[in-house]
Amino acid sequence: MNIIIPMAGMGKRMRPHTLTTAKPLLPIAGKAIVQRLVEDILATSNEKVDEIAFIIGPSFGPDVEKHLLSVAQSLGATGKICYQHEPQGTAHAILCAADSLKGNVFIAFADTLFKATFSIDTNKDAIIWTQKVHDPSAFGVVKLNDVGEIEAFVEKPKEFVSDLAIIGVYYFKDGENLKKELQRLIDEDIKLKGEYQITDAMDHMLKKGMKFYTDQVEEWLDCGNKDATVYTNRRILDIKKDSEQLIAASARLENSVIIAPCYIGENVVIKNSVVGPYVSLEKGAVVEDSRITDSIVGQESIVKNMQLQNSMLGKSVNYSEKPRELSLGDFSTQI
Repeated sequence: MNIIIPMAGMGKRMRPHTLTTAKPLLPIAGKAIVQRLVEDILATSNEKVDEIAFIIGPSFGPDVEKHLLSVAQSLGATGKICYQHEPQGTAHAILCAADSLKGNVFIAFADTLFKATFSIDTNKDAIIWTQKVHDPSAFGVVKLNDVGEIEAFVEKPKEFVSDLAIIGVYYFKDGENLKKELQRLIDEDIKLKGEYQITDAMDHMLKKGMKFYTDQVEEWLDCGNKDATVYTNRRILDIKKDSEQLIAASARLENSVIIAPCYIGENVVIKNSVVGPYVSLEKGAVVEDSRITDSIVGQESIVKNMQLQNSMLGKSVNYSEKPRELSLGDFSTQI
């Protein structure tokens, strides 16, 4: 089986963090979003993965490409870098990895994480992973028939037809056929809101008699904005606290307390502070005289004399407040 990971978009909703780092490369508990995505897919699937194709923008640079290839290698697969020079929709992005669209193909868009067990029935033509949502009008959804097969794909329905939202994870038994259907969209210039969409290709395959099925993830974790990413960091720390070493041996604590679960990266220094719960301090971060909860602090960043919560700091941030000298009498309130 080949895995296709489209990740070309920088992520406008995550600015200013994505001005310098593409959203799939932002850290969640010490690992890039895309790395956690790929690791979880392979850890919960019984299928042997031969190749992982990462679809990126050409501006990502050689360091990013090297890191992605090493992720694939560490998981026993061959890594491949494919370029999407201009964002033109989901179908166009997948087609950028045309050479990898052969045999059994698993596709996952690298802007979300999830808790799931990927039990793939390779005898099925296609499987679309979904999650039940409270407001289906904000999503593309699948409508099922009486025997559990998908009978329609509906984009952001104004009236209720289904609460099963498409999360951007797909399996196709015949990668060559998928490639042909995606190329048809390009050749015939079939677009939705100016972009080539995989949903249009799937709809055409459905009408031709191909059988589509659905499976549900246990939990769908968004990384679309700051608040969602901080919450996802919280959930990943909860999920991984018993299976990953979250505190590096090289971290140095002085007169400080860590309230689990937290990720404390290599060479982190914490002085006179309370950190946690649900905090990720990336490699080389320094925290002094501070209280931090529910936050992500990037590599080599410095936080001093601060109370930080529900926050996200990028790499090499220097965020501090000058200590104040106070003399408060009885019954005082300091705000």
